[in-house]
Amino acid sequence: MSTDRELVDAVLAKRAGAFERLVREYQGLVWHIVQRMVRQPEDARELCQETFLRVHRTLHQYRHDAALKSWIGRVAYSIALRHLEKRRIEIADIATGAEDDDVGLLDRVDDGFDLEAASADAELARHLRSAIETLPPLQRTIVTLYHLDELPLADIGAITGLAIGTIKSHLFRTRLQLRQMLESRLGAIA
Repeated sequence: MSTDRELVDAVLAKRAGAFERLVREYQGLVWHIVQRMVRQPEDARELCQETFLRVHRTLHQYRHDAALKSWIGRVAYSIALRHLEKRRIEIADIATGAEDDDVGLLDRVDDGFDLEAASADAELARHLRSAIETLPPLQRTIVTLYHLDELPLADIGAITGLAIGTIKSHLFRTRLQLRQMLESRLGAIA
């Protein structure tokens, strides 16, 4: 986090190239979050710009209590979420919402579906990507942040503002949903 502090201090001190360095370092994360939520390339580009404008205007509010990556991710997520809400796009499948009773079960139960292994087979990977695209924005974002970007649950929680139990619930139910989609397309999956 010392590099986070140095980068933030440099941007706040208006050192030449500091904000550009921040954008270069985090533009991939911002693009992934926004694009996974919004799906429309033109809207995603505009929302990414809006994210960095907001980061620039509010960076003085960053308190170093979380990684800069999580804070910027949270800004991107909030902007994309607000965009979807304005357009009245359902962000989550209500059936996959977390219930308190599920959290203990989710900690102990493995659904047996290995998303990473499934993506190794080219045909299966193509079908998996297609199935992921059909997910509502929240589930699509959570599953890709966890399995493809390999972010820890705590970072996903910091970005989305969701409790870790809720994220686990979304992951568990989304993996089951993906497994069912793939089985219906390809037959039984080992």
